[in-house]
Amino acid sequence: MRFLTVFAGAAWLAVSGAAQAEVVASSDDGFVTRDSAVVDATPMEVWLALISPGKWWNDAHTWSGDAANMTLKPQAGGCFCERIPEDVDADRVTLEGSVEHMRVVQAFPERALRMRGGLGPLQSEPAGGVLTVVISEAENGTQIVWEYIVGGFMRYEVPVISIAVDGVMTQQLNGLADLLGRLDVPDAPSEDVEPEAEGAPVEESAPEVDGGEPRPSVDEAFSDLSDN
Repeated sequence: MRFLTVFAGAAWLAVSGAAQAEVVASSDDGFVTRDSAVVDATPMEVWLALISPGKWWNDAHTWSGDAANMTLKPQAGGCFCERIPEDVDADRVTLEGSVEHMRVVQAFPERALRMRGGLGPLQSEPAGGVLTVVISEAENGTQIVWEYIVGGFMRYEVPVISIAVDGVMTQQLNGLADLLGRLDVPDAPSEDVEPEAEGAPVEESAPEVDGGEPRPSVDEAFSDLSDN
């Protein structure tokens, strides 16, 4: 467990072969990664699964090495936290630890969850992150839109960390979608991913998914919440 705890952050930077969504925007001090999935489940079933991260979060991206130690309290101020079990040693007093991954700022059951926090290696940086997950009815099931926005000073090169974080975020959405029964086909991993050059123009349009349809943005999926 100690090995996993010390190197959990490094695991984020070593992601390879994972299906990646899209880094839809980047600058010298931040980036936006976005993905979506359609699942064979009701909005209620999606919500109940979403707030139970121990069932779908990837064990490799935890501090304890076991996603079963993760919990999420779905209300404003609630913690997306992880328990670090006691490392029992008969020769000394040992204690249980914990990690706060993110803090809930909005919980709209069956519709949206928004949390703030730096995930993985970003936890050690002043940079902040906002994860927004929007749930909406689709033609054949329920659509999940997953967007993570990171901004602020960090000791990582944005073209490198953005691709790593994008890959890990996609892993987590895939885990949730697979648990619920994914209906759409996730993007295939890119064979030759090259980080954006510093100062290169940012493509602002939404990335395409299979069939040429644009992947919805969180703003689009979120726009009707204030009308209800």
